[in-house]
Amino acid sequence: MRRKFAAGNWKMNGLAADLAELEKMVAAKPAPSVDTAICGPATLVHRMAALGWPVGGEDCHAVASGAHTGDISAEMLADAGASYVITGHSERRADHGETDADVNAKTRAAWRAGLTAILCIGETEAEYRAGDTLDVLHRQMAGSMPEGCTGENTVLAYEPVWAIGTGLTPTRDEIGAVHNALRDALIERFGTETGLAIRILYGGSVKAANAAEIFGVADVDGALVGGASLKADDFLPIVAALEAAD
Repeated sequence: MRRKFAAGNWKMNGLAADLAELEKMVAAKPAPSVDTAICGPATLVHRMAALGWPVGGEDCHAVASGAHTGDISAEMLADAGASYVITGHSERRADHGETDADVNAKTRAAWRAGLTAILCIGETEAEYRAGDTLDVLHRQMAGSMPEGCTGENTVLAYEPVWAIGTGLTPTRDEIGAVHNALRDALIERFGTETGLAIRILYGGSVKAANAAEIFGVADVDGALVGGASLKADDFLPIVAALEAAD
């Protein structure tokens, strides 16, 4: 049985004063019945971890240490108290030119440090309009997912790039078709037991208003939430909707 998972991605947001939002989440739901995590900026990870909810980093370097000014290693995140790290987010792929090979290496680095990787894949609007969604996702999975993925060390997050922060969301049928195809691909590559154990999250303009509908789709094991994870009043209803669907 896959445990449902609601993960937040604060992106390049968050100062010390914003820790009050995470404190509100912890106070309101000290023991959610689903897995939760907030992936915050590196400057806040240590302080977030002290508040009582699982936390993660938003990116990591592929190597443990070295002459890479400004980067942060998976080991540094683990040392700061992180349990997760996002790899392959579309904004990293677009803004920093990260390739599938880069994402593969970072995912293996997460495992090396004892972190669970939240590995992101997703198609652009042009690819979606051209009907290439599944071809793009299968290509990204093949290149980005290392051998050795398990339900414990990897969470797959499907984030259609055209839906991130735009207010646009695929239809329920579209989400279901993609997640079903991803599940089949996981089983084909990693075998039935592992393929059924890896959680698949949906991300892309998830909010309280649409969370229950999305979580009612087969093979949607939770969500990777962007802007709506910044405020307790926005994120907690999403967690509650996931608990109700569990």
